[in-house]
Amino acid sequence: MNIAVLGTGMVGRALAARLHELGHTVVVGTRDPAATSARTGADGMGRPPFSAWQASHGDIGLATFADAASAADLVVNASNGAASMEVLRLAGAANLAGKVLLDVSNPLDFSAGYPPTLFVKDTDSLGETIQRAFPEARVVKALNTVTADLMVDPRSLGASFTVFLSGDDTEAKATVVGLLTDVGHDDVIDLGGIETARGPEMMLPVWLSLARTLGTSLFDFKVVR
Repeated sequence: MNIAVLGTGMVGRALAARLHELGHTVVVGTRDPAATSARTGADGMGRPPFSAWQASHGDIGLATFADAASAADLVVNASNGAASMEVLRLAGAANLAGKVLLDVSNPLDFSAGYPPTLFVKDTDSLGETIQRAFPEARVVKALNTVTADLMVDPRSLGASFTVFLSGDDTEAKATVVGLLTDVGHDDVIDLGGIETARGPEMMLPVWLSLARTLGTSLFDFKVVR
């Protein structure tokens, strides 16, 4: 499958590398490929520049958001939640139409410091906002309660954990479940329509508090039946 991963940060890099490892053709989308490739310093989180990562992942392409989405069968929104709407607009509604759009972003608002709030919640979600803005895309919310390392290597935790799934399109959700299974996830719960994305998104304040208390992001939620 041809997959576009929109976002060059930690999540985008992790997903792009793992999906390529599974045999998919992967292109990473960015606003300005030349500028992204030219950066030599660490980013704001202290991570090496994208160019250093790409040097060891030479078979993964880099393109504008629009070009990456245009050539893809499935698009992954791995951008920062606050930038997601702009990123998807740059990708282009026509390039997203009819395609599975896997949204792993979160509506975190750090403008007032830590702990963050959510810029959409309770009666709406970022997943729903994206689906309304791009009605011809087949939006599936998943993996937003999982840190990047566990998104792509769930078995490294040594215990099973739960991944939540929300979306209106049954076939699109089946496609995403197939990808998650290939990656190694063994407990995926389909919550229902895209409106159910509100729950997993509102779990993020709890997740962030746990990460600070535990001193690690290598943990996750498990629904025990």
